[in-house]
This record gives sequence, structure tokens and C-alpha cells, in this order.
Amino acid sequence: MASEEQRITILIADDDDEDRLMTEEAFRDAHLANDIRFVEHGEELMDYLKRRGKYAAPDSAPRPGVILLDLNMPRKDGREALAEIKADPTLATIPVFVLTTSDEEEDVHTTYELGGSSFIKKPVTFEALMSLVSTLTRYEFQIVDPTPDADD
Repeated sequence: MASEEQRITILIADDDDEDRLMTEEAFRDAHLANDIRFVEHGEELMDYLKRRGKYAAPDSAPRPGVILLDLNMPRKDGREALAEIKADPTLATIPVFVLTTSDEEEDVHTTYELGGSSFIKKPVTFEALMSLVSTLTRYEFQIVDPTPDADD
């Protein structure tokens, strides 16, 4: 489990209410000490990252150490958001894990071409989601050093 000093914010961009609830429960069941935040679409994701609108106050939008990104979202899809994140020098260092129902070869290639850290097919059962959260927790949230905070 992350120590107090190593806690990072995990930002999850997903438009599906049920997926958000299951993901939140999986992280809670894994006893992950990190701060987990959710946004519902690509425009809200960019507002959060650029601290616009309801996210203007820094406390309402701590810089994420990692982003879990769904590709198929309304307003601005995950591909567009990923391209925008990786094109912005202040955001480009944040690891972005695409977590999606898509298994299209083109989406896999596009994810990596745009700078995504990993392409992960969304698990269909809660047990599989728990296994994924456990793996991500061991890899990204405990082994890899979190992205340093940037003064945005």
C-alpha cells in the first residue's frame, strides 16, 4: 500500500455509471490508499487537467499521477483527449492507461501512437476487474515512482 508520502491521485475518465461504480468498489476492496477521482467525458477530463470551470481551485483538481481513460466517451472521446494530453508539455508526463471495451486493432495502434502507456481491455466481471486493479496497484502505484507534481 502506498505510504502517506507516495499517495497519488488516480483520475478515471469513464462515461458509464456502472463501470465507474464497479471500478471505485474494486479500488476500495483492494484497500488502495490513493485518492481516486472520476470524470464523465473527455471535455470534463480536460477541464480537470487544465483546472477550468468547477476544477479551477487547485484542491478540486490535484494533479493525477496516472489517468485511466475510456476511449468511447461523449463530447470528446478518449482518443481526442489522449492526443490533447500528450501534446501539452505540462500534462504529457502523466501516464495514461487506456481502459476500454474496444478490442479494435486500430484503437490499440492509435493508443500507442498518441503516447498512451498501455491499452487494457475492460474486464467484464468484477473478479477480473479486481485482478486488474491488483496488478495495476502492484505495478503503477507501488513500483513505479509517481509523476512529480507540476506547478500549473
